[in-house]
Amino acid sequence: MVYTQFQPHPALTPYIDAYWTVTGDGDGLKTEKILPDGCVDIIFNLGADFETDNSNFMMKPEKTYLVGPMTRFKETMMLPETKLLGIRFKPSAFSAFYKYTSLHEFTDQTIEFEKKLSPDISKTIEYSTAYLNHFFLNKLSKPRHVLLPVVADIKNHKGQINVNILAQTHFTTIRQLERSFKQYIGVSPKEFINLVRYQFTLPEIQNKTSNRSLLDIAFDCGYYDHSHLTNEVKKYTGAAPSQL
Repeated sequence: MVYTQFQPHPALTPYIDAYWTVTGDGDGLKTEKILPDGCVDIIFNLGADFETDNSNFMMKPEKTYLVGPMTRFKETMMLPETKLLGIRFKPSAFSAFYKYTSLHEFTDQTIEFEKKLSPDISKTIEYSTAYLNHFFLNKLSKPRHVLLPVVADIKNHKGQINVNILAQTHFTTIRQLERSFKQYIGVSPKEFINLVRYQFTLPEIQNKTSNRSLLDIAFDCGYYDHSHLTNEVKKYTGAAPSQL
């Protein structure tokens, strides 16, 4: 698998994490693992049939799909003919371009995206990021929520903050925070906090030059113990920390 990503126009960077492409590498059928990141993606299938969601969904050629926020890893089947192009939206930022009742309806799901809402595939192929920038700049509107600073706060704390303190800091209630997170991010505040904590913990586990024990990493990263850390890592990656 060959993965490449491109940065969007500076005015879009608060909302769009990256444009990206994935192509097969010519070595036959391969199973690739996709890890959760709290983002929503729009994906164009520019190649052959693409089997995803643990073999439960097939992306057809020349179609566009919406991939909702993930709460655990998923496996996809990569062929040499695989060619995907995606737009990855930052957590809570999808609503700056699209109005959906609730992203929670699409959590851990892939659905075909409405053609009238999607960038034109042929123009995307011809003009690449220049066209995508033009398309999304024209659709950009200020989000009707204030979750972007809340998300930033969670990341600044590396996922080591509880929902109570988060609500107090941002002058809201836990109930309102729950509603907003499920509507605009697709998961609960607690689920998102756990995901962010795992994202900051993973590089610590993968640092082969460090002599720190897994128990030390667990305590430093806000886990109760070694077992708690192991269970969370398995949930998000499908592997034990020792296998990463």
